[in-house]
Amino acid sequence: MRSFANSVLLLNVKGISKRFGVNLVLHDASFSVKEGEVLGLIGPNGAGKTTLFECLAGLVPTDGGQVIFRDQLLAPARRKDALFYLPDGMRPWADQSVHWALTFFQRLYGRTEQEASALIDGLQLKDLLKSRIGTLSKGESKRTLLALGLLTPHPLLLLDEPFDGLDLRQTREVMTLLRSCPAQGRTLFLSIHQLTDAARVCDRLVLLSAGQVVGEGTLVELQAKAGLNEGGLEEVFLALT
Repeated sequence: MRSFANSVLLLNVKGISKRFGVNLVLHDASFSVKEGEVLGLIGPNGAGKTTLFECLAGLVPTDGGQVIFRDQLLAPARRKDALFYLPDGMRPWADQSVHWALTFFQRLYGRTEQEASALIDGLQLKDLLKSRIGTLSKGESKRTLLALGLLTPHPLLLLDEPFDGLDLRQTREVMTLLRSCPAQGRTLFLSIHQLTDAARVCDRLVLLSAGQVVGEGTLVELQAKAGLNEGGLEEVFLALT
């Protein structure tokens, strides 16, 4: 993985908190996103990962905290200009074809046909172009949504569980595709609950447990924080939580 010790700060998240009734889902969550990295948001189901993404995207109001983008305070109404959030499990335009959705996004964001074709090839969508989105399997839907997200021009792309529903081969191919995004000027923030996948694709990691950030950094930095000389991400996460 690459070094980001001197990288430019793209997004600075300070003290995000969120309650749903009496439940404190996020508590003083603070971390940074660096320009040109693949950052992983790691935690078990129920840790608050999706809620954090929804708060960052401005879809859910917070009970405290700030989001600073390139040294400027970013109000919720302006988040859509800086980042694009792709939720997990959504099925937009269920009666439309995959080709229609891809063409719509291509034209909406001024992408070239070559860029769209590259994503169709990279995500193996050619045989699905005539299929209605509502009829797709979980894995087919995931690959279609990833193509839509990657057609957007936003500097920061938030992907919630990008490998969910993919088989082993597809996961590896999508990882390779996502790893190429920083070279094209994109920064990725991925929510992942599978620790093995996270360790393979991410440059740095944000560990979230019960709504709190318990660690941030590279695997080596997190090992040091956990007092471990070695060990994988699972051992590090357990040590810090």
